[in-house]
Amino acid sequence: MVKHVVIWTLKDFADGRNKAANAALLKEKLEAMRGCIPGLLNLEVGIDFSRTSASGDVVLYSEFASRQSLDAYQVHPKHEAVKAFVLGIREGRWIVDYEV
Repeated sequence: MVKHVVIWTLKDFADGRNKAANAALLKEKLEAMRGCIPGLLNLEVGIDFSRTSASGDVVLYSEFASRQSLDAYQVHPKHEAVKAFVLGIREGRWIVDYEV
């Protein structure tokens, strides 16, 4: 099994919405991928409430059946659509992929 974790910081204002609205919309778009991508076993999205200087704004925790499943997810049309949205609203991004 492969775990894929992504943390984003978001712009204060982008695409005509504030950070909170974009975080909620990102969560909605990510969660809409559930059940649509082969090999994606689990997906969880959280929006930070601590708002410290060390905090990200949104986190994605996901589990995949294999590295090949993660690779296929990266180019899946539903993921590509979410990536296009994220590119317009994100300020920073951190990723960790690991096998268990």
